[in-house]
Amino acid sequence: MILTALVFLIILTLLVFAHELGHFSVARLFGVAVEEFGFGLPPRIWGKKVGGTVYSVNALPIGGFVKLAGEDDEDGHVAKGTAKKEYFWARSKKERAAILIAGVVMNFIVAVGITSYLLTQGVHEPAGRVHVEKVVAGSPAAGAGIQKGDIVKSIRYQVLSIKEGKEIKIPKDLIDTTNAHKGEEVILTILRDGNELTVSVTPRKDPPKGEGAMGVAISDLEVKVYSWTEAPVAATKINLSRGWEMLTSIAGVTGEAVKFGWKAVLEFASILSLNLAVLNILPIPALDGGRLAFVFLEKILGRKVKPAFEKSTHQIGMIVLFLLVILVSVNDILRLVRGG
Repeated sequence: MILTALVFLIILTLLVFAHELGHFSVARLFGVAVEEFGFGLPPRIWGKKVGGTVYSVNALPIGGFVKLAGEDDEDGHVAKGTAKKEYFWARSKKERAAILIAGVVMNFIVAVGITSYLLTQGVHEPAGRVHVEKVVAGSPAAGAGIQKGDIVKSIRYQVLSIKEGKEIKIPKDLIDTTNAHKGEEVILTILRDGNELTVSVTPRKDPPKGEGAMGVAISDLEVKVYSWTEAPVAATKINLSRGWEMLTSIAGVTGEAVKFGWKAVLEFASILSLNLAVLNILPIPALDGGRLAFVFLEKILGRKVKPAFEKSTHQIGMIVLFLLVILVSVNDILRLVRGG
């Protein structure tokens, strides 16, 4: 439990820090003054001012923060020695919008980077062909000479009107045809070491539990290793697809709950409410737990934290909230509407 919490905290901290780095980078690109860029939340352990920005390391290892000049200055005051154009509020709407969405963009870039690395290490993907992963000793497949690594190209059963075998591209193709002809001889065309072979096998009507009619374990997944030039493109497509699925999942399961009646809708609301309650108490900025952390921090420091600083740290929390709600809720809701 402690290790799980520690890993979660590390991941959350790095992702939130990357989010803030996005705001910082684009703000500096547009010439907006950054008063402080901190790793973690105060109290401050160490800080150094470089080029008008204080770079700090703070005691609470929860993400980080960026304090932009004029970000919370509703009256538009300009400090002595600072040009008006360096203030956040003085920039154009397009520039302010770019700075605000830069954190989300940075998190997407991080996701693409991580996925790209995993793709270069090799991932299991459907290959469009079915291969034998295991042959059970004493099974019909073993008796027919089928071996681990064989690729099953087609299956044909003894019916005069059927001249060509059924092409096998996914495991379901082989499983369905085999189950439909238990006790009957079927002919498999397999590929072994580049050579095409034909074998006859009779699937069992009542196979031992867990062995299957033929006695083989099959899969269409094969390890594919992407090059560093291929990986970013594939990773971008994967993460765009995942993002879209996250956005549409809640709407989809809500519609399914409605189809099952008002009781399912109420159960949906119950699950969602509980998840929100649990998430909201976590010490994440913008959540009640994050605001509660500032109350404890005020007690520890003996003084009130600057409202502007607290506001800036809470701004990073909303995106985290939505992502966590989706991740925690969707599985439970899908299980509910499917009757599982």
